Parts: sequence; C-alpha cells; structure tokens
Amino acid sequence: MGCFFSFYMKNSQILRNALLGTGILFGIALALDYSLGSSVWEGMVVSQSALTVEYCEFNHPERFFHQPVNTYSNLIYFFYGMVVFQLGWKDWKAFTNREANTVRKFPYLSLLLATNFIYLSIGSAFFHSSLTWMGQRMDMNATYGLTLSLIGIGLVQVSVKKELSSRMQLGIVGGLLLLIASFLPLALQISSSILLPSLFLFLLVLGIINYFQYSAQRIPVLGGLSFILLAVAIQIRALDVAKVNCDPMSIWQGHALWHLLTATSSLCMYFYFRRVKNGNRLKKD
Repeated sequence: MGCFFSFYMKNSQILRNALLGTGILFGIALALDYSLGSSVWEGMVVSQSALTVEYCEFNHPERFFHQPVNTYSNLIYFFYGMVVFQLGWKDWKAFTNREANTVRKFPYLSLLLATNFIYLSIGSAFFHSSLTWMGQRMDMNATYGLTLSLIGIGLVQVSVKKELSSRMQLGIVGGLLLLIASFLPLALQISSSILLPSLFLFLLVLGIINYFQYSAQRIPVLGGLSFILLAVAIQIRALDVAKVNCDPMSIWQGHALWHLLTATSSLCMYFYFRRVKNGNRLKKD
C-alpha cells in the first residue's frame, strides 16, 4: 500500500486528470444509454455468448446497453489507461533522463499499453452493450492486446541492456501492433482457454526472471499482487459463468468484478516493471 500512497502523493494531478476524463466518458455513456435504443444493434450477428447466456447479468434487449453493469464497469480500463498514458507522456518529455529504468526510457511502450487499456474499455463495452459477434471479437482482441503489451514491457526489461533509439522503439512498438492484429484471425483458430493462460504464464515467467535479474530494484509485492488478483478474477469469472450466487438483476455482477480485478492486476504488473526500489525509498515516477 505504501507504494500506491507514494504514487498518489507524487502524481495527484495525473489521477485528477484521469478521474475527470473518466467522469466525462461516464456522462457520455449515460446519455447514449438513455437516448438510444437497441435498434442501433439491429442487423449485427449475435454473439455465441449471448445465445448461451454466458454471464449472469440479465440481458435487457430493449436498451442500448444490453448488460449495463458489465458495460459501465469497463470504465476502470479507461481510467487506468489515462493514468498510464500520462506517465508515458511524462517519460517521453524526459526522454534523455539517464537515471530512468528501462520502462521509463521506452515511453512508446507505456503509450502502447495505455492505448490497449482504452481499446479494451471500448471493445468490452461494445460487446456487453450489443452482445454481438463483432463486439466479442473486439473485446477478445483488446484483451490479448493488453496482455501482449505487458509481455512486450517484460521482454524489454529482461533482454534489453542498453538504451534504444527512438526509431528502434517505434519499430518494436510497430511489431507489437502487428502481433496484436494477428491475434484477430488467430483467436478464431485457437480457444481463448488455451491462448490466454499461455500468455499469462509467459508474463509470469518474465516477471520472475526480471526479479532475479534485478532483485535489489524490483518490488515483489507488486508482481505477486498482480497474479493474486488475476487468479481471484479467473475464479470469480468461472463462478459467474456457472451462475453460482447469481442474481441477474443485481448491480453486483461477477463479470463486472472480473473487469475491476483484471484491470488492477495489469496496472500492478506495469508498476512492477516500472518502479525502482532505491534502498528504502522509491524513485520518483
């Protein structure tokens, strides 16, 4: 908790900006939800998830947001995306800072991660509001995009030992974008029950390797918290799909909690790679 309090004290303006942006988006979402009807989604192919009633929340076919709780809960991804974007922007402006760690010297990766946070907030909201096949594909691709962005950060931390030029950084980010795009057709060939755990496991291995490389600098509680939150999120999602303790009309939905936990897990992993321990103090973000 100390590291999060330290982050708040040093970056309160970043958090205020993120809250403001998220609040504005929430207002826009409310206006859309109550001014538009379900006719917007007519003609689009319904997702298999909707046909099998995959999640507990009741489907409101007359509303623009078919699953309002599962839709609005995606604002957490947008909020974290705004936070990471501002950190990446600050890194970019201080590009010549020789004391920064590898993540801070590679601002384009932070900006890519921020973009994928926001991409997931839009993609998942699109899916839960429309329950369409296209929305489900966008939701899953954004999930892969967020995970691959974190893997990219982990790979750079583990393997890169020297400062990279701006051109090389852009080349790596371009390669990651192509990889994320390739998961659109790949996800139709390989089940997410295989792809996602494989990516999570790879990210875990990178985190462990990086800890042994720089144990004096890493904050292990952040990496551990990331995977604990992810494990809890997976279990809660499974219970939601199984309709355990399911109340379709409640504002407390297991899948919405999955959004909160996975978003926070991703942010913790980002901070695990980003933050540097200096004795008993943390270097300023």
